[in-house]
Amino acid sequence: MGLFLAPECLPFAIAAAVLAGLTVIEMLATVMGFSITELLGKPDLHGHDGVAGYLSWLNVGGVPLLILLMMALGFFAIAGFAMQAVAGAFWAPLPAAVAAIPALVLTFPMVRASSRTVARIVPHDETYAVDLDTLVGRTAEVSLGLLDQGLPGRVRVKDQHGNWHVLRARAAKGQDPLKVGRQVLLVDRKADVFIAIPALADPAGADNQSFREQP
Repeated sequence: MGLFLAPECLPFAIAAAVLAGLTVIEMLATVMGFSITELLGKPDLHGHDGVAGYLSWLNVGGVPLLILLMMALGFFAIAGFAMQAVAGAFWAPLPAAVAAIPALVLTFPMVRASSRTVARIVPHDETYAVDLDTLVGRTAEVSLGLLDQGLPGRVRVKDQHGNWHVLRARAAKGQDPLKVGRQVLLVDRKADVFIAIPALADPAGADNQSFREQP
C-alpha cells in the first residue's frame, strides 16, 4: 500500500484506479442489460491512412475500444509499479515523470501481444454490422437473464452469415421469465431491444413466427 500511495507512483496509481472504476462500471452496466464495451465498439480506421499503420500495430480496430483501453491502463500500472519496486530495492524509486516513460514504452508491446489473443475471442461475442430486422424470427439463447418485462437481458443469436451477435432482449408481455440457457424465438424489436418468447422444437412451422407484440 505504501508503494501505491507514494508520489513517485502517482501515474500508475491513477491508471490502476481508472481501470478499477471502468471494471466496476462495466459490471454494473452489464447487470442492468447495457454494455459500455458494446456502445464504444471497435474503432474504424478507414480513411485515416496517416495513423492507421501505427494503430493497427496495436490491433486497434480488432479489439473493442474499452477492452484495449483497460489493457493499456493495466499494463501501464503493472510496468510502473514493478519498475519502481525494483528501483527502490536496488537504489531509490525514480521520479514519476521519468518512470512513466519506460513504463509507457513497455505498455505498447504488451498491449499488442495481448490484444492479438483477445481479438480471437471477443469477435465471437460482438455484434457485427447487420440489419437488425433480419434477426427477428431467429432462434437465440439467453446468455444473461432472467428475461422478463423489466430491464433487458442478453441473448446470443447467429445471423445468416454464421456470425454470432449479442443482443439486448426482454420477454414478451404476459410471458413467464426466461432463464439463462433457454432457447427463445426473437419475435419483435423495439428500438435496440428484442422481444422473445420460448422457442418451439420446430419454430419454422409455428404460428409465433409472425408474432408481433402489441403496444
